[in-house]
Amino acid sequence: MSEAFLRIKQLHKWFGQNQILKNINLDLSDGQTLSLIGASGSGKTTLLKIIAGLENANQGQIYLRENRIDALSPQQRKIIYLYQDALLFPHLSAFENIAFGLRLQKAKHIPAQVNAMLDKLGMQDQGHKMPNQLSGGQKQRIAFGRALVIQPQLLLLDEPFGALDPEIRSHMQKLFKTLVSSQNLSAIFVTHDLKEAIIIGDNIAKIEQGSLIQYDSKKAFYQDDKSGVNDEILFWKHLKNETNED
Repeated sequence: MSEAFLRIKQLHKWFGQNQILKNINLDLSDGQTLSLIGASGSGKTTLLKIIAGLENANQGQIYLRENRIDALSPQQRKIIYLYQDALLFPHLSAFENIAFGLRLQKAKHIPAQVNAMLDKLGMQDQGHKMPNQLSGGQKQRIAFGRALVIQPQLLLLDEPFGALDPEIRSHMQKLFKTLVSSQNLSAIFVTHDLKEAIIIGDNIAKIEQGSLIQYDSKKAFYQDDKSGVNDEILFWKHLKNETNED
């Protein structure tokens, strides 16, 4: 088997007598985004928290760049976990929120990095604004900028666009793909929205009742009778659009 950027082997998680995750095995390639789908309560969020170091697994191993990380603290893993809520610091401006992750660097280098990120986000004129002056989509963009500017090893996203209206959500999906591609980031993107999973992911995995299935391709996902795809036209339309964009 080829080396993976992220590899999870035989991972199990119980809460009391309830087994949430059952023998999870997963590989993520360098620079790849994996869409992770599944019903509420299937274990998606628990898996992200374990990868990030916010929960402990009962069994299993996690490797990042071939180094075992499951015994490391969240800070040592250099993994960023983004929730649906942007969770900006309310007392800091948009500029200062992005700069927060760079506070250990030399001060003279920080403004240029933050301004470059604001430019990528299309918010070069919004850096002075406080979080309560920003829209939901703008807050999410600033949260992305704060995460990306520190160049994390891995980005974990838990329904990040779930609270946004359809138009802003579509814009954020395109922005996410652009930024992740430009920085060659690896990411796991959790969503319950099949259309979003097809648009965002280079590949798709599904958790059902604590068990994970990882597909070799999106076409393999569609061809699985248990994938949940019940609209063939929708699936191939978005797959075709993605291919044309590439």
